[in-house]
Amino acid sequence: MKLRVLGCSGGIGGNQRTTSFLLDHDVLIDAGTGVNELSLAEISMIDHVFITHSHLDHIACIPFMVDSAWAMRDRPLTIYAIEETLGILRQHIFNWKIWPDFTEIPDACQPSMRYRPIALGETVVLGERRITAIPAHHAVPAVGFHLDSGEASLVYSGDTTVNDDVWEAVNRIENLRYLIIETAFSDGEKELAVLSMHLCPSMLAGELKKFRRDAEVFVTHLKPGEVELTMRQIESAVHDRQPKMLLNGQELEF
Repeated sequence: MKLRVLGCSGGIGGNQRTTSFLLDHDVLIDAGTGVNELSLAEISMIDHVFITHSHLDHIACIPFMVDSAWAMRDRPLTIYAIEETLGILRQHIFNWKIWPDFTEIPDACQPSMRYRPIALGETVVLGERRITAIPAHHAVPAVGFHLDSGEASLVYSGDTTVNDDVWEAVNRIENLRYLIIETAFSDGEKELAVLSMHLCPSMLAGELKKFRRDAEVFVTHLKPGEVELTMRQIESAVHDRQPKMLLNGQELEF
């Protein structure tokens, strides 16, 4: 399996893109503005989109994806998320007011898009690939994802704050190679991080003390304008793991 980073920023501006990862050629993990890195032909090849939660920086490109590519495809785009997230998409995005309901286009029997609810702990099997929803603790219902090729695994935390449950799940993964974990704010904005249910460097350091696996750690969701500051604080706070900043265009094989 290969994960290509299309976007990993907590905002936009310049070359910054919000969260989206392309798994192989046909699966998206979140669909933020990073999807703009793909050509129309690449977008048309995506069959599966796994969404961690409903915040705009993680779903912004779903409406444009399906609208741009549906006529090029002979099967629906499948959106995987917990039921609470799918309910928000139905009610607030694909509602004929904000955007057309592509589960009814061209018609309900042959839709351009379909919803596939997943439950926490459920594994979706796509060929040799296994994608499992793992716990996240955020301001809206949310999950992270464990991606397993059989040979090795990658965990993406999604947006989350302090969360003992995720470490219980992650520490059971014997073939874990990579951990991608968010840190949205600097320590100077710790109160905002706590309020919005994100992490800051001191909180990340506390979380990584619970991490028992020997895996490479990457930091995602850094806010534009505070990237260098936040990474310096992470380097100072986390002494044994040496987390690296995730980069647009980076590829991780596992």
